[in-house]
Amino acid sequence: MIISVASGKGGTGKTLVSTSLAISISAKEKVQLLDCDVEEPNDHLFLRPVITTSETVSIPVPKVDYTKCNFCGECARVCAYKAIAVVPGSVLIFDQLCHGCGACSYLCPESAICEEGREMGVVESGKAGDIEFVQGRLTVGEAMAVPVIRRVKTKIKRDSLAILDVSPGTSCPVVETIRDSDYCLLVTEPTPFGLHDLELAVETVRHMDIPCGVIVNRAVSDETMVHEYCIREGIPVLLDIPLDRDIAHLYSEGVTLAEGIPQWQDAFTNVYTEIKEALHERSRCA
Repeated sequence: MIISVASGKGGTGKTLVSTSLAISISAKEKVQLLDCDVEEPNDHLFLRPVITTSETVSIPVPKVDYTKCNFCGECARVCAYKAIAVVPGSVLIFDQLCHGCGACSYLCPESAICEEGREMGVVESGKAGDIEFVQGRLTVGEAMAVPVIRRVKTKIKRDSLAILDVSPGTSCPVVETIRDSDYCLLVTEPTPFGLHDLELAVETVRHMDIPCGVIVNRAVSDETMVHEYCIREGIPVLLDIPLDRDIAHLYSEGVTLAEGIPQWQDAFTNVYTEIKEALHERSRCA
């Protein structure tokens, strides 16, 4: 099973939920935690894994053989990302714009373009207790997170529960991470901004036909806007995590909720049970 933990905005508590869910379930079954927030991965700050392997992620970018090139401009014409410009006597390659699609090398009439790898990040793997841990890290200054996310997702093991910590928002990295998930947990907060961005996230996962549920972090008893929205939309609220000084203190110290207050492990286990029941009912009705 693959569960993505996402949010419409940053700072809602995805890391708190991802790490606590992984710890709570790992005592009962095999769990992987894959940090796909590759621009700012921070699950490792809470799980403190022992990293055992690291591999480079590269993207193929064009390289011109000037002994063959006749500067016809076909490579620039077919490049959808405007990563190539041909001027008299030279071909300009803008590596940061290249998406590695290979169209230029494939369609060059003189076979004057080959491809070479340009490093854009790393994927690291290891263990945190019983949890198998994987994280991607995008090189500072790189614009495209998707190739690193794809490499992280190749580490998913289908005989384990895979929990994917998703980057905030609803952009391309989020869509790429959530793709192929069995269920998406949407973490939000009871504020107008939190609700607005939750609505965008719900629209995204529904467009992808992925079932979802909501966890409300920093919940307060007199603020019900998120619950009212979820009732209207038929979305289950699986857990309320209260606005609590002790929880905030644990988080500031890099301690997961499930470890710092072990009673919460039952709550996260119940969330997992509800997800499994929802997926079973969905498959039965399909």
